[in-house]
Amino acid sequence: MGSADPKALVRLNGKSLLARSLETIISSGVASTIVVAAPEEFLMRARNEIDSISESGAEESESSIAGMRITAVAGGEDRIESVQLALKYAGDADIVLVHDAARALTPSEVFRRVADAVSAGAEAVVPVLPMTDTVRRVESRPAAHSDHRQAMNDHRATTNDGPRAPQSQPDANGWQVVVESGAENDQKLPTVEVLHGDLDRSQLRRVQTPQGFTASTLRRAHERYEDDLAASGPGGLTATDDAGLVERLGVDVVAVDGDEEALKITYPLDLVLGEHIAKKRDAGATRDAGATRDATQREQATVDAGPNGAKPNAASEGEQ
Repeated sequence: MGSADPKALVRLNGKSLLARSLETIISSGVASTIVVAAPEEFLMRARNEIDSISESGAEESESSIAGMRITAVAGGEDRIESVQLALKYAGDADIVLVHDAARALTPSEVFRRVADAVSAGAEAVVPVLPMTDTVRRVESRPAAHSDHRQAMNDHRATTNDGPRAPQSQPDANGWQVVVESGAENDQKLPTVEVLHGDLDRSQLRRVQTPQGFTASTLRRAHERYEDDLAASGPGGLTATDDAGLVERLGVDVVAVDGDEEALKITYPLDLVLGEHIAKKRDAGATRDAGATRDATQREQATVDAGPNGAKPNAASEGEQ
């Protein structure tokens, strides 16, 4: 990303991804408790972001954060461990939503759709989008080197030593080392990706966050993962999200509509698009706030003027 800061503290139009995520969660109205899992070395900065959101929220709309608890805790070595640590501070909520701060532009409607689906009876819910690109399976193979070998053999055929059969030796970096007749002719050939077939796009979805779960199901999934990890040893299991852990329990993961603007800020190009979306939203929010303020002032002026358009004097007020 070209920044020394963690991704969650990278800014879009002046606000960090973390701050934008918090603002959206608060405005969605789905949360009573928010737990931020942050790298330990950035924990104070995360808490400062929380404080700034709480202060601005109290000034603009006190009711939106009334009774809400927002805290930051030190995260773990990976996503799964960070969620486990955050769950310890989630209290006794029946529903838990797990969100990636890198998807800071996720609209509040997506949070509500996920929470509503869990409330309606689903144990696990994820927002998704259809797959639009052609998708193929890939297999990694050493690059073909028959042409290179033949050229070297033709060259060696003109020398007194004659050609030697090449020997392929893999090295630790995934490259293929082709050993010819002398060290001066050694050459590394890369591993290439060979594509196989088309996957049916109609059956594929792009998964977003927040992912929603009944709290009991999510805790049970993490407990099962810990047991399986202990049995298999380090490196024996991989998990990319919480929905995958829940699926291992045999629980159905239900899909709801995601949103194209809920992109994950991962690469510099994502920042360019995210900045554009953030500026557009912020400008719209400023216009809406101004219109609301003007309407309130007009309404107050009408009340002050009285029913006949004349502001009542002190005497008439006392007589009424």
